[in-house]
Amino acid sequence: MFGIPMTHHNKIAEQVGGQIRFKLARKLLFVSLVIATAVYGIWIMFDILSSNGTTGLEFTLLVLFGITFSWIVSAFWSGALGFILQLFKLDPLTLKRQVKPNFNPMAVSSKHKTAVVMPIYNEDTKRVIGGFEACIRSLAQLNKLHNFDFYLLSDTQDSTIATAERNAWGGLCERLGELSEHVFYRRRSDNKSRKVGNLTDFCERWGSQYEHMIVLDADSVMTGECMLNLVNAMEQNPQAGLIQTVPIPVRQQTFFGRFLQFAAQLYSPMLATGLAFWQTDGANYWGHNAIIRTKAFMQNCGLPELTGKGAFGGEILSHDFVEAALLYRSGWQVILLADLEGSYEEVPSNILDYAVRDRRWVQGNIQHLALLPAKKLKWMNKFHFLLGAVAYISSLIWLSMLLLSSIDAVARALTSNVFFEQAYQLFPTWKIAKTELIYSLLFLTSGLLLLPKVMGLIIALVHRRAEFGGVFKLIFGFVIETIFAIVIAPMMMVFHAYFVVCVFIGRKVSWDAQAREGRMVPWKEAFNYTLMATLIAAVWGGITYYYAPVFFWWMTPVLFGLVIAAPIIRYSSSLRLGRLCYRMGIFISPSETAEDAVLVDLKHKLDKLPEQFSYVHPDPQLPPEYKGCMPIQSFNSTKKIVEPALT
Repeated sequence: MFGIPMTHHNKIAEQVGGQIRFKLARKLLFVSLVIATAVYGIWIMFDILSSNGTTGLEFTLLVLFGITFSWIVSAFWSGALGFILQLFKLDPLTLKRQVKPNFNPMAVSSKHKTAVVMPIYNEDTKRVIGGFEACIRSLAQLNKLHNFDFYLLSDTQDSTIATAERNAWGGLCERLGELSEHVFYRRRSDNKSRKVGNLTDFCERWGSQYEHMIVLDADSVMTGECMLNLVNAMEQNPQAGLIQTVPIPVRQQTFFGRFLQFAAQLYSPMLATGLAFWQTDGANYWGHNAIIRTKAFMQNCGLPELTGKGAFGGEILSHDFVEAALLYRSGWQVILLADLEGSYEEVPSNILDYAVRDRRWVQGNIQHLALLPAKKLKWMNKFHFLLGAVAYISSLIWLSMLLLSSIDAVARALTSNVFFEQAYQLFPTWKIAKTELIYSLLFLTSGLLLLPKVMGLIIALVHRRAEFGGVFKLIFGFVIETIFAIVIAPMMMVFHAYFVVCVFIGRKVSWDAQAREGRMVPWKEAFNYTLMATLIAAVWGGITYYYAPVFFWWMTPVLFGLVIAAPIIRYSSSLRLGRLCYRMGIFISPSETAEDAVLVDLKHKLDKLPEQFSYVHPDPQLPPEYKGCMPIQSFNSTKKIVEPALT
């Protein structure tokens, strides 16, 4: 919607007004669907467990099931709403027919300046410089660079990498020539407060001279057209404090990386559309590939340290959710643009690196639970906090449920022929097995998990099949992706459950640079991370097979994924297997069938840039500072929240 040229100002203003009038109805619709479905599933589970009387163990199972089932239901209905909107090509914010406009950069005119900032920390210098330059060149080709300044904000602490960054920066400035007037490099020797402190330092020194800032990650790539559309969106909606795009994973070569890339490009647009529908102007911030109104951010997003104990205290780790909450409570809109193209990122190329990244998110998201009692945060943001935490806690709950169910199954098997359970019992206790309800609940849960995948496939078949290489390649990739997702699900469940336990017992996590380039995981590393889970799964399977063989066969998918965990990690990290899949047409993605010019440019730059940056250049020159302040916020403050000006 916001990509429409500025000649449609009045029309867009009218559409935004309509979206605001119906935002409560949308939220009520979503909540009603979630509650109704969750209550139905929990009632079935209760009926099953109470058929022979409810033990303490079974009551615990019911509570755990209720938590995880409710989370599954909420994810399902977000996807289902997105499916309906995308199938009929309806804008999730205006509910009007989507019409893709012809982009005209000359129609985008802004009197204000925008900063494009990329915070980095001990990253691969070659990839950072290549991506940064690709973004600059893409905008320069549209003759719009005069309204933008680019800042590479380094928090690098490794002296070797820091030297490489400075030298690579000098080479970048030489290549850019006159364009280098719009690019700046700043390195903090003390990376206090990590990324939060990095952006705070930028805002307090230079932020006040920019109306907006576009925040990129170290692996982000964004087209000039996308950046202009984001600025255009801010100009047309003065109530917007933050507009988030949907970053699409690209440039993956390993089997696992291509699996993630294919899944994201197939399902993410639909899921994001559903989120945008019910979140309306209270969406979330994902920390990068978004545009922020700088003044609003500086006034409202100074983050305090939490006073809780253990993992619930100290610096706020997953700061993005909290910054969105602080903007929203102050009257600023936070909007998710689900259909804006040209926003890209990269993902970890193997399961272990992917799990390491999740380990940091687990701690950050669980820390948000400490903010649920905050009086001055809106319920929508608290709901975001809760969903984000439960997304990971549910893995521990599912694992606990499987273990408790196994104990229950073995116990029932040992007492299945005992009909007189008490002394002097006159009549036997006949066991009741509600098989039909068990199957109903199984099919319901499976449907809630798998139907969003089918919906994503249907959308692609109807509207995007050519982008995925045609019908056959799309369906073939979908089948392989679904099977592989099921196989690795038990392993990811165990990883996440372990991470959650570590958080609750107070183990801190180190937030280092992410590994993004493809690598083959050694056998030793794969076994080091999976051997214990594999041995436990083998023993677990043996006990259940001996005492409760019927239950064992139901558990086979879970046990199988854990027993072969090490080979899965090893071979899914293979570059050779990834390239073979590409040649066979497996996991073909839109970013490959019609590669964006900015991605082509990035590839060429990475081919030309040296592996080592040894040549020396003068120290980077920084622009004059415009001192500002980011006051520290209080989550329970009774002071009046100043509403943002609308003009």
